[in-house]
Amino acid sequence: MPLFKKIQFNSVTAIYVWKIAEPLEQLFEEVSLNPKCQSRIEGMKSELHQRGFLSVRKLLNEAGYTDFDLYYDEFGKPHLHDRRHISITHSYEFSSIIISDETVGIDIELQREKIIRIADKFCDAEFQYLNREKTEEYVKKLTVIWGAKEAIFKIRNEKGISFKDHIAVDDFDLNQTQTTASLNFNGVHKEFNVYFEEIEHFTLVYVLEK
Repeated sequence: MPLFKKIQFNSVTAIYVWKIAEPLEQLFEEVSLNPKCQSRIEGMKSELHQRGFLSVRKLLNEAGYTDFDLYYDEFGKPHLHDRRHISITHSYEFSSIIISDETVGIDIELQREKIIRIADKFCDAEFQYLNREKTEEYVKKLTVIWGAKEAIFKIRNEKGISFKDHIAVDDFDLNQTQTTASLNFNGVHKEFNVYFEEIEHFTLVYVLEK
């Protein structure tokens, strides 16, 4: 299907969202892959992952790029040859990218109650403001917190970073759709502005380094 949504966050930052409805064969026909990415997708066993991978290339096209403008460093972090910042995410039927002159990260997650079972693995100080008795709100807030920490991790992309111990997300109201977060790791302190919104039953989170 066409581009699901574009968010022009500011003059140098844009977010693109794709709803993956096309069959795999159609996506293959509509994008061109560089040799490394062609080899990579051929090694994927899941069609869901292949469709997500290809839909990201559709988003690159929407942003005026192709797969040949994209490369990955030795840690698997994506970069653009023109030195603009890019972050990539896909989950089930949605994929998204953020492109900016600023340092940015993005994540999209399906809202599921199973996140409650792993909350202790990625939350610490956040439990001070979370209300476990309101299940729907609890799940949505946990999904925002996970997405924010995943997006921040994508920015730093350093071995040893713990979501629970090194990244903290400040209190927020779901209706305000923004908050702040911080990373403290190996003597480095970074602060981030966090923005989030619901797309159907998914939560899209993107962060910009302050």
